[in-house]
Order: sequence, then C-alpha cells, then structure tokens
Amino acid sequence: SLTSRLPKTGETIHGQKFFIGFGGKGANQCVQAARLGAKTSMVCKVGKDSFGNDYIENLKQNDISTEFTYQTEDAATGTASIIVNNEGQNIIVIVAGANLLLNTEDLREAASTISRAKVMICQLEVTPATSLEALTIAHSNGVKTLFNPAPAIADLDPQFYTLSDVFCCNESEAEILTGLEVRRPKDAGQAAQVLLERGCCVVIITLGAEGCVMLSRTEPVPKHIPTEKVKAVDTTVAEFWDHEVEALRGNVVEDKNKQAEPYPDPL
Repeated sequence: SLTSRLPKTGETIHGQKFFIGFGGKGANQCVQAARLGAKTSMVCKVGKDSFGNDYIENLKQNDISTEFTYQTEDAATGTASIIVNNEGQNIIVIVAGANLLLNTEDLREAASTISRAKVMICQLEVTPATSLEALTIAHSNGVKTLFNPAPAIADLDPQFYTLSDVFCCNESEAEILTGLEVRRPKDAGQAAQVLLERGCCVVIITLGAEGCVMLSRTEPVPKHIPTEKVKAVDTTVAEFWDHEVEALRGNVVEDKNKQAEPYPDPL
C-alpha cells in the first residue's frame, strides 16, 4: 500500500494506491536470473490457494522450471504486507506460511537438479535446516554456492560459512552475525574479516548508498567498491537487494573481474 505517511499505532489512514505483486528473495533472484538469460529452477513451497497458483504461473511465464515448486494444503502461501510512504520509507509484516514447510526431504528430491547447476543461491526465508541441506548438496557436487543470510540470525550454524563460496549480506545482517557495529566501509571491512575467518571463501557486505566491501581467502585485504548515487524511491529492500545478489550470481558464473579500490590507509 502507498500512503503519504506511515500510520501511528492504532491509527487508520487513507492510502493512495494498493497492488499485489510477486516477490520474496529467492523468487526475485530466480526471476532476475531467467530474465538475464540463465536456465533456472525454483525449489520452494507455496500453498494450495489462489496466491500459490498465481505464483507458479508467474514463474512459468518467466521460463523458470517449477518441477520442484511444491504446493501444500497445510499452510497458506507466504506473504508480506508492505506500507510505503512518500519518502520511500516502509513498514513490513511477513507471514512465512508454506515457506517454512519446505524441508530436507523436498531438497533431496530436487538433488539431481541442484547437482547439475552452475550456481545455487539460498537464504533464510525457509528454515535454516533446509537452506543448510541445499548448500550441502550443492557443495558436495562441486556447485558454486552463494548464501544470503537474510533474515539474519545471531546463532547461525558454523557450517553455513564453510559451505558458502560467496557469503553476501548487508550491514545490518553483518552486525547481527558478528556483534560489530557496521556504519562505514572500514567497519564493514572488519566485520568481513570476522566472517572470512569463520570459513567463507568470499565475503561481500553491501552498504546501500556506500556500495559494498569485499574480501576473499586469496585477497584478504578489504576492498571498497563504491556505487553511483541515486534517489531512493522505495526502501523496500527485497527488490534491489535481490537483483544485486542475482547480478553477483551472473558474475560468479562468468568469472568476471570487477574494478575495486582498496581502503585508504590505515585500515
């Protein structure tokens, strides 16, 4: 819903526009990959309801394989209710629903598809055990893994780090995972080093308007990659963040090198 301002607790206000769209981190990333020309498959679970039916049809229209897009009668399709004001600020309520019913058995059924992939992306909008199983299957078959630990949890299983070829999070997630304050590129570099020490091959921390910071086992010195300044229209993170992760996936596949600038001394 679009409104001139966000409502206060207990307040009812008139909005300007309402619409229903498709989303979720995994779906956004998968659709973007397909639109960039990749052959993609979505492993997920939706409800046996109108939202679920529409969701599957949308994936098919984007040339995404839905062989392992499961439907269940035990929960409704996951939803997010979002209110955005004129300044692009928002409040969001997520009801995960059927997302949380995707399980390790479902992943094992999809193992043949996962094992043939070039890159496998997952996050934490399903249960941690399910994402960990996906990473394990991919890693054991030599598939490049890209893990987006969102929504972040402080006590993340250590295996997530060691099974991630690329570990990509934003500043707030980095704070939750490391306990460090991340406000500047230098802070992000310190947090990235902590994550690298936990076993990741490559760590990327995105910083919104400040770009991102990255480092790797082979290049352990943090590098700041700035971004062009743009006006924020809607700070609903999922759309931009998920497309950014997908662009990263494209570079992992094509093994492109991007220009990066090291931090000014001293670190």
